[in-house]
Amino acid sequence: MRRSADFQQTVRRGARGGRDTLVVHLTTSTDPGPPVVGLVVSRAVGNAVTRNRVKRRLRALVTARLGDVPDGSLLVVRAQPAAARSSSGELGRDLDRALTTARRRLTGRDEHRAPA
Repeated sequence: MRRSADFQQTVRRGARGGRDTLVVHLTTSTDPGPPVVGLVVSRAVGNAVTRNRVKRRLRALVTARLGDVPDGSLLVVRAQPAAARSSSGELGRDLDRALTTARRRLTGRDEHRAPA
């Protein structure tokens, strides 16, 4: 994902799943192709070296999980400052949980609702 408009659309209209280290925004598009991913790592995460390290780790983790993201999806992963101090294992667990939450919200299911 490269265009600012795509990031804005995904963040504003997408389903959100958040954790201490990252926030995931997921939405669908009309394009039936593979998922499109964008990463946001702001200066709040750290200096340039730290931000690039976080981006590399997130890129590898997201690539390994693209099979779990529906085709035609737009996905934005936004790193929180805690991501700089987290291990790759912790980032992976948080990414899995955030993706699960965002997918559930995107499909309109809520597992926490009491049965009717």
